[in-house]
Amino acid sequence: MTEPDYASSLAEALLQINAIRLSPQKPFTWASGLKSPVYCDNRLLLSYPPLRQIAIDGLVKIAKSCGPFDAVAGVATAGIPHGMLLADRLALPFIYVRSKPKEHGKGNQIEGAYSPGQRVLVIEDLISTGGSSLQAAKALEDEGLVIVGVAALFTYGFPESEKRFSDAGIPLHTISNYSTVLQVSQRQGLITADEAVVMAAWYHNPRTWSDQFQQQPV
Repeated sequence: MTEPDYASSLAEALLQINAIRLSPQKPFTWASGLKSPVYCDNRLLLSYPPLRQIAIDGLVKIAKSCGPFDAVAGVATAGIPHGMLLADRLALPFIYVRSKPKEHGKGNQIEGAYSPGQRVLVIEDLISTGGSSLQAAKALEDEGLVIVGVAALFTYGFPESEKRFSDAGIPLHTISNYSTVLQVSQRQGLITADEAVVMAAWYHNPRTWSDQFQQQPV
């Protein structure tokens, strides 16, 4: 039996529901101010049960490659639903990590029941710089938990983020990625070969690409 190609299947699903939108001629503006020819909102996947199963099946495959672990941890907020669905599929405990401790109540940053020494798989929806995922991993490690890896639905695959995970000694696993999206988009006629070249140029140097685009005459 042929092994399912989750990378292509998830890319197709995200493109189908416009969770990933490509616009090389009229780029999006990220929160950082950077211009980008791609925008990704994996949360839309939650509204399509058959398609979100592709993501969960992909995460299950990743989970099996990570060795035994005791719990699943979702990164707030977008990693929570996918992490919960995975934990439910695996019949494992689920916890989640806030970006910072609550400013009221018990002041928790990690919600749920856990014990020091437990091995945890961290779930994120999207990896760009990797900052939020590694921040969550550190919060878990500070509580004595052991990170077996971070698993995400999608990554842009920036060398910067891959180096950050490598330097932290935390394995990063993703179902799909930017290069796969470009391949699927070309195959489906969503972008031309010339547009694919433009979008590849953005990937290799997002800051320079953004600066050059903003300098173009209107």
